[in-house]
Amino acid sequence: MQVLQMRPTEQVCVDQERLSTLYAQLGETVAEDVVCRAMEELALRMSHCDRLYRGSSWQELRKNSKSLIAIADQVGLQKLAAVAADVMSALDQEDEVAVAATLTRLIRIGERSLTAIWDTQDLSI
Repeated sequence: MQVLQMRPTEQVCVDQERLSTLYAQLGETVAEDVVCRAMEELALRMSHCDRLYRGSSWQELRKNSKSLIAIADQVGLQKLAAVAADVMSALDQEDEVAVAATLTRLIRIGERSLTAIWDTQDLSI
């Protein structure tokens, strides 16, 4: 018997228009600080989501997912925001299998999104 291990991948992208607007509104120095703090906060919250899931802290997981949406939207990570909304929806439906699946996707998309925005920061906006 052969076991196939799946490694799902999805394209993520940074909304360049959203970032450009942020830079235009705040100026380069402040916008870079906001983006760096947002990246740090996203990484912390994704890690916290995993801990909350393992502890079955559903209400806190919902709150944490909601805050991920706002932060991701602020820096142009629309797919990450959408997947965090999917986690909230699964929580609202009390579907533990869907929560596990969407949370796994959230962490995968989140890691790729952080890499994408980091790569964008290496370029001039």
